[in-house]
Amino acid sequence: MRPAPISHNPGMATSTPLPRIVIVGCGFGGLEAARTLQDARVEITVVERTNHHLFQPLLYQVATAGLSAPAIAAPVRHLFRNRLNVTTLLGEVAAIDVQARQVLLDDGAAIGYDHLIVAVGATHSYFGHENWAPFAPGLKTLDDAFEIRRRILLAFEAAEKEPDPAQRDAWLTFAVIGGGPTGVEMAGTLAEIARHTLAGEFRRIDPASAKILLIEGTGRVLQAMPADLSQRACEQLQKLGVEVRLDSRVTAIDSTGLEVVTSAAPGSEPAASYRIESRCVIWAAGVAASPLGRQLAQSTGAQLDRAGRVLVQPDLSLPGHPEISVIGDLAAASSHAPGRQPLPVPGVSPAAKQMGRTAADNILHRLAGQPTLAFRYRDYGNLATIGRNAAVVDLTSPLGHFKFSGHFAWLFWLFTHIYFLIGFRNRVVVLMDWASAYLSKQRYARVVTDIAAPAKNPLRK
Repeated sequence: MRPAPISHNPGMATSTPLPRIVIVGCGFGGLEAARTLQDARVEITVVERTNHHLFQPLLYQVATAGLSAPAIAAPVRHLFRNRLNVTTLLGEVAAIDVQARQVLLDDGAAIGYDHLIVAVGATHSYFGHENWAPFAPGLKTLDDAFEIRRRILLAFEAAEKEPDPAQRDAWLTFAVIGGGPTGVEMAGTLAEIARHTLAGEFRRIDPASAKILLIEGTGRVLQAMPADLSQRACEQLQKLGVEVRLDSRVTAIDSTGLEVVTSAAPGSEPAASYRIESRCVIWAAGVAASPLGRQLAQSTGAQLDRAGRVLVQPDLSLPGHPEISVIGDLAAASSHAPGRQPLPVPGVSPAAKQMGRTAADNILHRLAGQPTLAFRYRDYGNLATIGRNAAVVDLTSPLGHFKFSGHFAWLFWLFTHIYFLIGFRNRVVVLMDWASAYLSKQRYARVVTDIAAPAKNPLRK
């Protein structure tokens, strides 16, 4: 017997039932959709598997002890505390019953909807090697950040106690796999920690001797950036002390290291494989769509792309199901600018936010009996920080196209991220923490737990 649907806002008595809109996921896309709809005469239910909205672009700062978790996370209930037509529910979505128009949670609860926005995002992709996950954690959630921070800091502690030089070198070798923004930012910050933050704190090891490796399978880092900015980013990483290994593909990862094979470029040395002894490996090489996309495709007849993302209509709805929209990293969407060929939409937070606004606006259009709008992505450029006083910016604005790097790019990156943080308190806290870290070269969020829990740490002996 199917559970009875959860009622929506029983205290809001109306003569005519309001349209029920369910938003699954409160990342950038889901949050933007809810905010766009919150002033309309609709009932909104936001379902989120955690109790917080996470500002993912700064998640690596938590992983590297630069910021505490509350600085980049805001409770979902707090965000909508003054919106009586918004109900927030903590739960994991198990399935979507398209015929009954219900979202089914893993605890058996069912939530009825008239319109549904699915914005559950993505997870890690190990390209078919899921057995690597325990040895090379990725970075998508706060739990991931806490685990990576724990492994980084405990690696230095283990090296301090290790009498064997070879084993000590393995503890002091940090391998970051993937040269996208997350990998570049992680590698650069690890170099800062080793060269500056931990200086003078150990007696048996020199943290500055740590080897930071950034391993990228293609010929350059930051593939979404222009080639010249990619080259500058690589140079800035090397200046910070990061060893960048391009055209290098990881073929195996275990508890003590990883296997790498180099690509054979025309006219160069033949391909070669070698092993890196490393007790701290971080995965930043790929993402995969949420498994919910596969279930949604099966129940609606929608198609999936090779990455498991759901192919959506120009207005972000599903074929044959205009009441369901898919946005963010789960959507294989195209940008439909007038007079131009449709272009794939990148999986970045600005795109998710724009999709959230479009999906919400289209629901309002449908309720008003008006035609929906095709999604048009406005690309404002890319930016990535490499480390202290080092960043690259590729900016598109009404004034023109600008590319710059170095100290000014780092300041631009810093204030841009502070501006887009959720909540005044978060902005103030982050600004103060960054100012303190810049002046002192210290990172004060260096708290780890479960130090003596080998079952939770496959890197421990």
